[in-house]
Amino acid sequence: MQEQIKTMKPYTGKNVVLGITGGIAAYKSIELIRRLNDSGINVRVIMTKAATEFVTPMTFEAISGNAVHTEMFGPRIKSAIEHIELARWADLLLIAPATANIIAKVNHGIADDLLSTVSLALTDIDLAIAPAMNLGMWQNPATQKNISDLNSRGINIWGPASGFQACGEIGSGRMIEAAEIVDYVKNYFVNNQQLPLSGKKIVITAGPTREPVDPVRFITNRSSGKMGYALAQALADNGAEVKLISGPVSLSKPAVGDIERITVETAMQMKEAVFDNIDGCDIFVGTAAVADYRIADIADKKLKKSQDDMRIDLIKNPDILGEVAALKKPPFTVGFAAETDNLEKYAKGKLEAKKLNMIAANIVGVSDKGFDSDKNELHVFWKDNSKILQLEEKRVIADKLVHIIMERYDAENKIKNT
Repeated sequence: MQEQIKTMKPYTGKNVVLGITGGIAAYKSIELIRRLNDSGINVRVIMTKAATEFVTPMTFEAISGNAVHTEMFGPRIKSAIEHIELARWADLLLIAPATANIIAKVNHGIADDLLSTVSLALTDIDLAIAPAMNLGMWQNPATQKNISDLNSRGINIWGPASGFQACGEIGSGRMIEAAEIVDYVKNYFVNNQQLPLSGKKIVITAGPTREPVDPVRFITNRSSGKMGYALAQALADNGAEVKLISGPVSLSKPAVGDIERITVETAMQMKEAVFDNIDGCDIFVGTAAVADYRIADIADKKLKKSQDDMRIDLIKNPDILGEVAALKKPPFTVGFAAETDNLEKYAKGKLEAKKLNMIAANIVGVSDKGFDSDKNELHVFWKDNSKILQLEEKRVIADKLVHIIMERYDAENKIKNT
């Protein structure tokens, strides 16, 4: 019976006090709280009196699971130093939406309600503001001076966005969307907190390679890169410095953490990029579906359909994964195996033949998992054990696989150091 994989989200236990001020964008904070909670982040809400005119405190209590604070001195205040206790509890005070009024208060140190008082009790680096206001208010010289002053103090200013506003105008001043704010929060924790992979350098390959036949044709495979990109994000979420070497995909660069994307096309280009970045690498993850062969003689002009049969000579591409594992001082090396049958036999064979630390294998060519799918199922092997990651979303599988990688990396390092 396979052991169930228990993972802890890298942001679990992080605490955010969310300050909500009086603007129409207050409704966006409902989704913001949900997304923060989904990331494992605890949220407590402070609402200004004006904010309660837009959304009721009960709504935020139901979403956050915590009492909402609305008054400096009220029936729910447990002590006269509640503002200090909230400031101490918070890893980050996020004001979203932040009106021109609260921005002015924070800049000038005015503390005339609970939210402004809590902001004054924090260090600047622990404060983030997501502005939300009318175009004219945003462009007002007083607001711009306040924003400039806050920036100079190191306070995080996230946004605003441009677009259609409730007043009917179009321009800057809209609060950025909840998903983008959550990415900013995660980046804040990656950059300012000690996480399990902080200080670790990781190189990961993802996606397919394309081997050109002529200027308009190429040989490739069905890899979408989704698994590799999910893994890159999960590694960065845990604090790693990630070099993502990507073949041609239609995916955006992962948004959170220290991730550098290096784009390549062919297997030879991928090998060059890997070995340009392998020095000092702690962990290498070979997720890419690298083409086994390339064209021996690439035509410099488009090949014409002049005969019924065509013969193309292929030559073997380098084994990037095997060459990394064979280095004199190799990083902890994780391989991937996409198989259509005999998964365990082939995966264990690659693990041993290439002297890998781990290999993650999956069956492809079936619907709803593997290539092109948002879901995957992995069987992970190492020297004397294995674990099965049952079919789930690739982002969830990535979190679980990173947990196993960290466990095995730590275990093998302990053996080396004894």
